[in-house]
Amino acid sequence: MPEPCDTAGRLTLFLRTMSTSPRLLHATTDAELQACFGLMRELRPHLDRPDDFVTRCRRQQAQDWHLLAAWEDDTPVALAGYRFQENMIYGPFVYVDDLVVSAPQRGAGWGATLLTEVARIAREYACARLVLDTGLANSLAQRFYFRQGLLTSAIRFGQDL
Repeated sequence: MPEPCDTAGRLTLFLRTMSTSPRLLHATTDAELQACFGLMRELRPHLDRPDDFVTRCRRQQAQDWHLLAAWEDDTPVALAGYRFQENMIYGPFVYVDDLVVSAPQRGAGWGATLLTEVARIAREYACARLVLDTGLANSLAQRFYFRQGLLTSAIRFGQDL
């Protein structure tokens, strides 16, 4: 089994698809990433240009970030951006940066499906924990995460620099 942060060893895993439609597939090409831009912008409205989005994705991929999408034909209907990390608190873990489902698909189970798949991938690579953040005022997301079995374990502090 590859080390938790060994991206080269995961290539075949990331090319795996599901037989159902929509299907789960990692966005890896520039065209796939550009197709994800509009949906990601629903979650991250400060993103303003598809080419800048692809550039940012490429920089993050160098930091072991991946974008898993539920695809309906050539259109993503849900996205999970995640990365493999390691720290002194958790050891190896997966951090979910982004989770978004298109408005017409909300309630269809795609958020739960993506979280389940990210957790499965993380377990395959010996990650000890799945971690994500959500805003304190985002009660709908908090309810969803509680239903998925995620529990609050910390309050994150930050400062703009």
